[in-house]
Amino acid sequence: MSASQKPLESAATIRHDWQLHEVEALLALPFNDLIFQAQSVHRVYFDPNEVQVSSLLSIKTGSCSEDCGYCPQSARYDSDLNPEALMPVDAVLKAAQQAKEQGASRFCMGAAWRSPKDRDIERVVEMVQGVKALGMETCVTLGMLSDKQTQALKDGGLDYYNHNLDTSEDYYSEIITTRTYQDRLDTLERVRDAGINVCCGGIVGMGESATDRAKLLLQLANMPKHPESVPINMLVQVEGTPLHGTEALDPIVFVRTIAVARILMPQSRVRLSAGRKAMSDEMQALCFLAGANSIFYGDKLLTTDNPMTNHDQQLFERLGVRMGGSSYA
Repeated sequence: MSASQKPLESAATIRHDWQLHEVEALLALPFNDLIFQAQSVHRVYFDPNEVQVSSLLSIKTGSCSEDCGYCPQSARYDSDLNPEALMPVDAVLKAAQQAKEQGASRFCMGAAWRSPKDRDIERVVEMVQGVKALGMETCVTLGMLSDKQTQALKDGGLDYYNHNLDTSEDYYSEIITTRTYQDRLDTLERVRDAGINVCCGGIVGMGESATDRAKLLLQLANMPKHPESVPINMLVQVEGTPLHGTEALDPIVFVRTIAVARILMPQSRVRLSAGRKAMSDEMQALCFLAGANSIFYGDKLLTTDNPMTNHDQQLFERLGVRMGGSSYA
C-alpha cells in the first residue's frame, strides 16, 4: 500500500505540527491518490453523504475603510455598490426565519466594519439572541474585536465568529495594507479565549502561488485548536476592485485545496463559500468527494451572487446528499 493509501484511522490523526514540505507534498499528489486519502479521512469523522448548510446575510453593507483588494464593500473602490446602514433587528430575524424554512441550520451575519463600535455590538447581540430563539446556530463576522466586545458576543450566546486569514502571511500585503496579519491572529485568539467557536479560512485565486496556498493551510492546521469551520473561497472578481482581471484559478487546483484542508483538519467543517456561482455541478461534486461538507446556501453571499437555493437542492438530490449537521466524532 502506498503512502497515499494509509489505513483510515492513522490517516485521520489530529495534528498541529505540520511542516510546509508535507503540505506541499499533499498538494502535489496524483489527483486520484489525494482524493482517496481525503475521502478516507473524511469518513472517519463525518457522514460522507451529509452537508451542513449555512445562510449568510449582509447586515451592514459597504463604506468600509479597509482596502482588501477583492472586496467591493471597500469605500476606496468604485464597484457600484450601494452602501446600507445596519439593518433593523426585525428585518434580520425575518431573513433568518426564511433561511431556516429553506433548510439552513446556521445563520451568519456579516457587517462591513474594520472594527465595530460598542453600540453596534449591542444591536448585533439582539440579532444573535433572536436567531438563536428560532433554533438556529449563529455566526457573525464584524472585523476586529476588543476584549469587551468579544465577551459581550459570548455572553449573548454567539456560537461562531468568522475571521478569515485570506492568504499566506507572505502574500498578505499584496492584498491588504490597512490591517496586519497579526491583527487577524490576535482577533482569532480573542475569540478562542472567550470560548466562541472559530470559523476561519481563506480565499484562493487571488494571484497567489502554490506555496502561498500551502502556507495558508499550514497556518490554519497548526493553530492550537483547528477552526471548527474552514471556509475555502474562490475569488469572485468584481469590476472596480484591484483584483478584477486576475487570472482564474484552475478548478482542479481548487479541488486539491479542499482535499488538503480535509486531510490537515479532519474534524473541521470544510465549507464551499464564495465562488460557487461560477462552479459547475461537476466541480462541486468533486469538492464534496474531496471532503467539503458545508456550503453557504441562498441567492447572495454578502454582496456577490450565489447559486439559487432550488438549484442546490436539485444538485443534492442528484448526488444523494442530505442536508444535516452531525458528525461521527
